[in-house]
Amino acid sequence: MVRSAPPEESYRIMTKRKSSHETNKTLLKKFEKKMHVRRLRQSDYENVVAVQKSAFGEDILHWEREHFLAQLKRFSAGQIGVEFEGKLIAVSASLIVNEEQVIRQHTFNEVADDGLIGNHDPKGEYLYGIDIAVNPDFRGQKLARRLYDARKLVVTRLNLKGMIIGGRIPGYCNYAEEMTPEEYCDQVHSRTLTDPVLTAQLSNGFEFNQVLRNYLPEDAESMGHATLMVWQNPDYMMDKASVADSGVVRICVVQYQMRPIKKFVDFARQVEYFVDTSSDYRSDFVVFPELLTTQLMGLYKEPNPAKAARKLDRYTDRYLDLFADLALRYNVNIIGGTHLMIEDDKLYNVAFLFRRDGTIDKQYKVHITPSEAKWWGVSAGDKVRVFDTDRGKIGISICYDIEFPEMTRVAAEKGATIMFVPYNTDMRSGHMRVRYCAQARCVENEIYIAMAGAIGNLPNVEAADMHYAQSCILTPSDIAFDRDGIAAECTPNTEMMIIHDLSLDLLRQHKDRGTTQNWDNRRTDLYRVRWDDGEEVIEV
Repeated sequence: MVRSAPPEESYRIMTKRKSSHETNKTLLKKFEKKMHVRRLRQSDYENVVAVQKSAFGEDILHWEREHFLAQLKRFSAGQIGVEFEGKLIAVSASLIVNEEQVIRQHTFNEVADDGLIGNHDPKGEYLYGIDIAVNPDFRGQKLARRLYDARKLVVTRLNLKGMIIGGRIPGYCNYAEEMTPEEYCDQVHSRTLTDPVLTAQLSNGFEFNQVLRNYLPEDAESMGHATLMVWQNPDYMMDKASVADSGVVRICVVQYQMRPIKKFVDFARQVEYFVDTSSDYRSDFVVFPELLTTQLMGLYKEPNPAKAARKLDRYTDRYLDLFADLALRYNVNIIGGTHLMIEDDKLYNVAFLFRRDGTIDKQYKVHITPSEAKWWGVSAGDKVRVFDTDRGKIGISICYDIEFPEMTRVAAEKGATIMFVPYNTDMRSGHMRVRYCAQARCVENEIYIAMAGAIGNLPNVEAADMHYAQSCILTPSDIAFDRDGIAAECTPNTEMMIIHDLSLDLLRQHKDRGTTQNWDNRRTDLYRVRWDDGEEVIEV
């Protein structure tokens, strides 16, 4: 993992103008007050100590020169100060550690190496903040927030998992005889009490992990204790190869017209046209509708719907060969709609993922509609799969499956960021059921959804003779996304395709900073989804 130090960040605060007529830039200069966030330098030592003493008093630790110089030498990017009109008014120190070092009981001296940060690990996973000090004359100016934001910038630039701090709880001394430090922290978290430090940390996006006992014994106000607080980096990538999990993913949705054909090659040509076009636009994924291969039922005459459906299995090999070849030849990942196939004498509705590296995976339909059971005798699958691709983790939810929140919830828990929904409906009312439920799944799980439906008619094909669709690409509903949560959509009942870019970085940021945070705000203490398919048990 390549890491480089972040550039210095500058901020400016301007005072209110004396007159609304003073627009001249020269005149405005005298009203400017410059606040600057920067890395600390060796020459700052005396000023750093002055800030620490003003913030903590003479009895609490301040850095000796050897500590300060060691910090700069070992991790200069983590030593940050705020300068106002040339005067240092807030400072912070940090190092990089491994997660296992700190997600447990520990003391300040253990993690900070008594201030020398000799345990700083450039290959570590978390930034650990060991000190923040703000001159009390400048409190109320959100200086701590500026320092936290600067640290977060370091975390992002170095691609760390997040930030950890051992925070003081100076208000605890007033309640030590009434409650434990854990109870005090719960009260602060619920906003029943206010703590000068913990409340600010919670407001800056940190999550309370545990109380660190005897963290800093000389801190009388905190009774020696501290809080282990964690901020997770929403932009973190597992490794360099995780570009697959970041950036922009280009999705192509095919609104496919069912029409009578005379031979398999007609079907192949129609499919290839859309794959070829999606490749011309450099799509990462192209998705086809559910029951795509029912178009082939017109190639043989079978009046019994159940028998006609089972006869589709004779095309399984040709279907797989066709789509596997197209995925490789056109360099695009294909969700090949769904296909009815026989396994162990049972008929299943199966969606296949054809990766552009040549590998193939499949998702069985779990919830079978009454008509599928009545007309064709389709059996239900029992697995929720999440697939690794070169553009991140995806899931496939086949039509009726998207109407059941639990299935998408499990897929999201497994890491899916995009759900592909091949669907097949005969009327607008059926389409709207799928559409509304899909949009709800976006909001609930903070994921993207791409829906592909079929249109057109198949005369003399029982239970698959007419179709209605308005295919679309859906997003969560928030400021960062399209205003109605619809990234792109087709014209109803018109054969066409839509192509749209989806940002996975934006999705991660939404999960961390969204107006609402549906995933994080679930009351799992009151309710949860339990998935048990005989091979794995998931509770979410």
